[in-house]
Amino acid sequence: MNMLAQKENSNQNRNFKESETSKVPKFRDLEGAAITVIGAGISGLASAYVLSKANHSVKIIAKKFSPNITSNRAAAFWFPYHIRNDERGIHWCQYSYGMYQNFAENNSTGVSMKKLLKVVRNNVEEQEMTWFSFMPEGSYRIMNKDEIPEGNAVGYDVQVPLIETQIFLPWLMNELQKMNVEIEKKEIGSFDEIKNADLIINCSGLGSQHLCNDKEMIPIRGQVALLEPKNFPFIFLDNEMPLYIVPRKDAIIVGGTFEEGVEEAVCEPATLDKILDNAYHVFPELKKKKVIGSWAGLRPYRPLVRVEREKNIIHNYGHGGSGFTLAWGCAEEVGRLVSEKYIK
Repeated sequence: MNMLAQKENSNQNRNFKESETSKVPKFRDLEGAAITVIGAGISGLASAYVLSKANHSVKIIAKKFSPNITSNRAAAFWFPYHIRNDERGIHWCQYSYGMYQNFAENNSTGVSMKKLLKVVRNNVEEQEMTWFSFMPEGSYRIMNKDEIPEGNAVGYDVQVPLIETQIFLPWLMNELQKMNVEIEKKEIGSFDEIKNADLIINCSGLGSQHLCNDKEMIPIRGQVALLEPKNFPFIFLDNEMPLYIVPRKDAIIVGGTFEEGVEEAVCEPATLDKILDNAYHVFPELKKKKVIGSWAGLRPYRPLVRVEREKNIIHNYGHGGSGFTLAWGCAEEVGRLVSEKYIK
């Protein structure tokens, strides 16, 4: 409780200034190593962006590109999700937060800073309270009792980046192409297929089950319903229900599920009905909105995110449902590992 009180006091005056860690890192000039990135989800694209900014010659090879990837189907608001048992994630999360603050200054990116209302219902114990340590200073406050919506014991007013994937991913791809990053659509079955690369960055997600024979990698299915995009003022999160509601320009995303080991990226009507019923119970006004669709995706989950160098391969995968939250911090780590490779 002392930690919470200290946080609350320090958050009364929010100040979201750009920090040193929010800048693209400048690595030692390595005169342009030839680097191939496997995978075109947010982890692969962020890695390619950071390495290209560091004057490397970068190529991305992937079976699928936006909009036909799991990253496109992410609700994609920044929040530490199933990463809180890994202290490395504190820096990764906060670094990514700073990067999105920078992107939010450009209206064409589809990134904006939004209010997130996180609640804990009455008679429900909050899980994983370690999320506080992952938050940048000044990014949240504990709400007063008279501010908390009825039926909830605790409420948090949080400032988070919202990444509208339908805008941000095409923008990021365009930026990469402007930086002369080469794009190749191809499925990779073995690292031996990669030719003429000084280094390989493995951002293959679930593909690492086969590429690395990684038995710790499992799919986690998520299902969401889509409502017409009108007049919902903030992001809502109840981790314990679970329920999240994310207003975007193209839809209000209502989720979600965390289905371990399910390998089919398909929606189930009964599950979607339950998700919507949860949302309608909390916000009855949502019943007036038309259901315009649904999505399902497979999160590439690993108990510990793998970011490490193995000879001429640098692995960056297993981010689960925190892909966007971790992407830029992990990409910075990849850049550091590339730099160390050449310094040594």
